[in-house]
Amino acid sequence: MARYDYRCRSCGVTFEVERPMSMADAPTSCPEGHPGAVKLFAVFATTGAAAPAPSGGCCGGGCCG
Repeated sequence: MARYDYRCRSCGVTFEVERPMSMADAPTSCPEGHPGAVKLFAVFATTGAAAPAPSGGCCGGGCCG
């Protein structure tokens, strides 16, 4: 099961629905019962990206004495 965020076009409430991926685009109603909620684009970030490679010098650009 996947979780999807939706926003109601009528009242503006944002809510989450857990459903199979095969039903991700199926119509849904908001918790208030209004039909026609739209699925929101999921944005997420990851951490731990590789740092840029050091350049120059034996200490990654520092002055080695």
